[in-house]
Amino acid sequence: MFDVIIAGCGPTGATLAAELRLHDVRVLVLEKETEPASFVRIVSLHMRSLELMAMRGLLERILRHGRQRPAGGLFAAIPKPVPKGLDSAYAYLLGIPQPVIERLLEEHAIELGAQIRRGCAVAGFEQDDEGVTVELADGERLRSRYLVGCDGGRSTVRKLLGVGFPGEPSRTETLMGEMEVGVPQEEIAARVAGVGEIHRPFWLRPFGTEVYSVVVPAAGVGDRAEPPTLEDFRQQLRAIAGTDFGVHSPRWLSRFGDATRLAERYRVGRVLLAGDAAHIHPPIGGQGLNLGVQDAFNLGWKLAAQIRGWAPETLLDTYQAERHPVAEDVLDNTRAQTELLSPGPGPQAVRRLLTELMDFDEVNRHLIEKIAAIGVRYDFGEGPDLLGRRMRDIDVKQGRLYGLLHRGRGLLLDRTERLTAGGWSDRVDYLADPTAALDVPCVLLRPDGHVAWIGDDQQDLDERLSRWFGEPAG
Repeated sequence: MFDVIIAGCGPTGATLAAELRLHDVRVLVLEKETEPASFVRIVSLHMRSLELMAMRGLLERILRHGRQRPAGGLFAAIPKPVPKGLDSAYAYLLGIPQPVIERLLEEHAIELGAQIRRGCAVAGFEQDDEGVTVELADGERLRSRYLVGCDGGRSTVRKLLGVGFPGEPSRTETLMGEMEVGVPQEEIAARVAGVGEIHRPFWLRPFGTEVYSVVVPAAGVGDRAEPPTLEDFRQQLRAIAGTDFGVHSPRWLSRFGDATRLAERYRVGRVLLAGDAAHIHPPIGGQGLNLGVQDAFNLGWKLAAQIRGWAPETLLDTYQAERHPVAEDVLDNTRAQTELLSPGPGPQAVRRLLTELMDFDEVNRHLIEKIAAIGVRYDFGEGPDLLGRRMRDIDVKQGRLYGLLHRGRGLLLDRTERLTAGGWSDRVDYLADPTAALDVPCVLLRPDGHVAWIGDDQQDLDERLSRWFGEPAG
């Protein structure tokens, strides 16, 4: 008997497993693939994901394997500089090979005590009032209190659950890959600059030593059911740019469409969805992996609270209430970016106008914060603007704020030194006189770093502690 079975050991599933283990939840992760992915695709961790990694003490380990680069030019590949003073201590992108980040997150989950079984595919399940019986493809049956589908865009769990996945099917397809080139960088830059204004999406961008990220339209190339080949890339490059740039030695090649879909529900009884199982969209802006990891940080502590027996009655329902609108916003901004990359005169006129508007700092900043997810504000009711937002990593007298969140507990920062976490001290840590950088009397942080309360009244605080952390002990 497990507390939670997770289907899928990608970044979302591994992160969720680790978050649950912080609270001693018995976790089993089932991954249908027998071996981790071998292709070396570079993915980007955005600011909010970097913040979450710092909250759990993982960032330094991850930074050693990645490459930092500026966070500009994210929205529809419109080249604009990063505005100064972004509200994050980690105001950059981290490019990291996907197999590496998946390995690091999986190792972290295992270190915390999660069990991971590869070569195990979920074939069916039945739920009742006490738990979920999961049937594997080989006929084995397992029992858990909850099941979470983190098994990708073609999620078996979502399909078996009968949750609708409305949206738009792919209209256009694109080839994307990483490979070496056979001509000087100056020649590439000169030719790409002209072609990229006519054909979108299209680019060749340096990514590391001698390696380029290559994106070209896939129209008329090969069978969409088959993986693309290097010759497909060469063919499209010659057709669009007049040269194939001598591309060779691919690291990985892929073909993606612009399908955009969002699950109607994230939870049915004891079965939940997270990551690509709950939402899919084009990879423009590199938001997919980040959105799934952020789902896991939102869900983990809430599901753990439900299992440990102290969750308020509606706490688990806030997972969908908070994350579904965030996914809707991501789907909308990828729809907008897709249109801005279309070659038609209308979309290109809008792109030129937006390019001008992004010269205004406020516009550029807003779009970067949207892509990087540091502008997210959950609806916690009326209150100061900081309420519902995540708190940036600030200096405190013990070091850094995020260093106090490694255990995945709540945190009360009290400048007045008059308040207390009282009967919630088994779930909420307390720090008196934290820092002069905190310009409000007291702040209550959830385990995911979002501000749950601001004020200086103990009774008001107790009400908010009950809302998020249940009844006090004893």
